[in-house]
Amino acid sequence: MELKLELLPVPVSDVDRAKAFYSEKVGFVVDLDHASSEDFRIVQLTPPGSACSIMIGKGAIDTAPGSVKGVLLVVDDIESARDELAGRGLEISPVRHFEDGSWADGKGGDWNSFAFFDDPDGNGWALQERPSGE
Repeated sequence: MELKLELLPVPVSDVDRAKAFYSEKVGFVVDLDHASSEDFRIVQLTPPGSACSIMIGKGAIDTAPGSVKGVLLVVDDIESARDELAGRGLEISPVRHFEDGSWADGKGGDWNSFAFFDDPDGNGWALQERPSGE
C-alpha cells in the first residue's frame, strides 16, 4: 500500500494576504483559486519541485489561523535557499543547527541545518537541508 501526502491545509485569517505571501515571498505556484460563494474559497499552492501542495481558504478549514507548526521544506543548499527567500523580503532566521541538545548558528551535520519563518498568521515553517546524494 502506498500513502501519498498530497495536500496540507493551512489555516489563515486573510486568504488574499496569505496567497500573496506564499506565492510572492516563498515562491509557491498558485495551482487553483476557486470561490463558489462569499463564504467558500479554496486556493491551492505548490512549492517548486514538491508533490505536496498546501490549501488555504475560507469555509473549508476549521482550525485556528496560525495553528500549523513545524512544516519542513527540504532543500539541497540551505544557504542559497535562505538567501533567495530573504531577497524576496521574507523574514527568515539565520541558518541554525541542533547539536547536543541546543541550537547553534551556522551549518550543522547531515539533516541538521535549518532556517525558520512564519506566515502572517504565525503558521511555522522551516527549511531543512538534505545531505548531498539523498
